[in-house]
Amino acid sequence: MLETEQKSQLMDDGTMPMKVEGGRILLIDQRKLPGIFEYFDATDLDAMCFAITDMVVRGAPSIGVAAALGMAYHLSKLASAGNINIDVVKNTKDKLDATRPTAVNLKWATEKVLDYAEVLLKRSETGKKFGEQLFSYAESMLQDHLDRNRKLSEFGSAIFPQDGKVLTHCNAGSLAACGWGTALGVIRSAKLNGLCPSVFVDETRPRNQGSKLTMWELNQDKIPCTLISDSMSAFFMGRKEIDLVITGADRISANGDSANKIGTYGVAVLANYHKIPFYIAAPLSTIDPNIESGAQIPIEFRDTDELKTIDGKSITIEGAVALNPAFDVTPAALIKGIITEEGVLYPPFSTSIKEALERDKSTSRR
Repeated sequence: MLETEQKSQLMDDGTMPMKVEGGRILLIDQRKLPGIFEYFDATDLDAMCFAITDMVVRGAPSIGVAAALGMAYHLSKLASAGNINIDVVKNTKDKLDATRPTAVNLKWATEKVLDYAEVLLKRSETGKKFGEQLFSYAESMLQDHLDRNRKLSEFGSAIFPQDGKVLTHCNAGSLAACGWGTALGVIRSAKLNGLCPSVFVDETRPRNQGSKLTMWELNQDKIPCTLISDSMSAFFMGRKEIDLVITGADRISANGDSANKIGTYGVAVLANYHKIPFYIAAPLSTIDPNIESGAQIPIEFRDTDELKTIDGKSITIEGAVALNPAFDVTPAALIKGIITEEGVLYPPFSTSIKEALERDKSTSRR
């Protein structure tokens, strides 16, 4: 895609990771950034499942909204053919949920589509009308996430010093979070509010989301950023060149334990040792109130070729044994605060998380 076409996609709200155009669900293929900017057609259910599994789309909020759109589109087709019932809806949800087991936003989003589909079926809505209403509902999730991200980012920008030097791990920008961003959204809001943030970016092996995506997004926003390897964080913390750490999250338990991209736990330990505040930025949809602690969060193990190869070329011995967990869990005791659309939550997280979810539920009913 030409550079001018790339720029046309960069809106004030950030680079939107997906769009609905001409009846198709199109996802920015995040596997190909930063070198190639192009869309992947994930309209069909199997294509959407592949896109989520293979990380065409990634980042917990974006995965959730993409799955909701894919689920709604698939059910719309079935409804138009007269093949819709609650069992079909549940089976479609189960297929999508199985693609990435750790990120709770996926199940949160498909659960909402399931609930709304059930409401429509109870109203005896079928055929084209069922499909139109369900897909419209799924589309509304994209704007809802964008609004929530901007709100949480405003709360988060208040924690920034004037010339704050922040370390982030993985990618929690607009690509990952349906526009604006979470961890990067906080940094963007800090800049727009007149502060001067600069960012150390962990490369985030083995998928390199930091070097490929976070650096690209920060460059688009003209925010000063410096790429470092995952093993360099302690060095720069020890030199007092990092003021705070902000990352995203894929699932947060009721007590505040937070699962995020592998390596986040280590960064939190280092930050704690160096007395540097460590924050999580995530919408409330990332919280799973049904699990008490991080010990109950399922951890996805991915293909070890991600670790043993770079660009398809082996970087180790033939037949090397490897392990490739995609996430780790940062204990709540290492987290200074969790930045949400209901404000920055502080310990004890069991209380502050519960109160935030109740406030959000109350607001949603109005």
